[in-house]
Amino acid sequence: MNWRAVGALLLGVALSGCVSETMSPTPDSVLNPRDKQLLASAPYAKVRPEGRLARHFVDYPSNKKPGTIIVDTPNKYLYLVEKDGKAIRYGVTVGEESLAFRGQAKVGRKAEWPSWTPTPEIHQRISGLPSYVGPGPHNPMGARALYLYQGSRDTLFRIHGTNQPELLGQAISSGCIRMLNEDVIDLYNRAPMGADVVVL
Repeated sequence: MNWRAVGALLLGVALSGCVSETMSPTPDSVLNPRDKQLLASAPYAKVRPEGRLARHFVDYPSNKKPGTIIVDTPNKYLYLVEKDGKAIRYGVTVGEESLAFRGQAKVGRKAEWPSWTPTPEIHQRISGLPSYVGPGPHNPMGARALYLYQGSRDTLFRIHGTNQPELLGQAISSGCIRMLNEDVIDLYNRAPMGADVVVL
């Protein structure tokens, strides 16, 4: 039995029990002109999450300081801790069980419309990938990326956008946390460099 996975699941259940079911919608993401242009020409279906996967303000009692990012892997949520026991909750896609990152990190770098260079490990798992994908809505990294570091070391895990919004709420990525492009833009605008990240 994988006790680490069981522990993470129990912690996720315990945390989710602390979250109020009363949800308030959040304002639309602040999009710059480039964002509007690129998202308008995105080569994927414009899927907008509804219900539990839609972005909301929620009650979220926590001992973490505002600006902390908490990824609830079992429940496919990302929380950005706010003041006064509140948080912004986003629906996310998480990594497959054997590939998912767990633990603590910090936002060590942020990028708008990042490029993507698949790692050798990803090339081994998925054949036929290009060696490099330039920025744009066709890119699997999407509109924004927050790079997770432990000390000065890049963990190679990211919180980023997606060109597959229909997969939100699933555990299917190569380990990174994927968000709707409008949601990752919202998170990027709110989360500071150096923000603490806890992945359960």
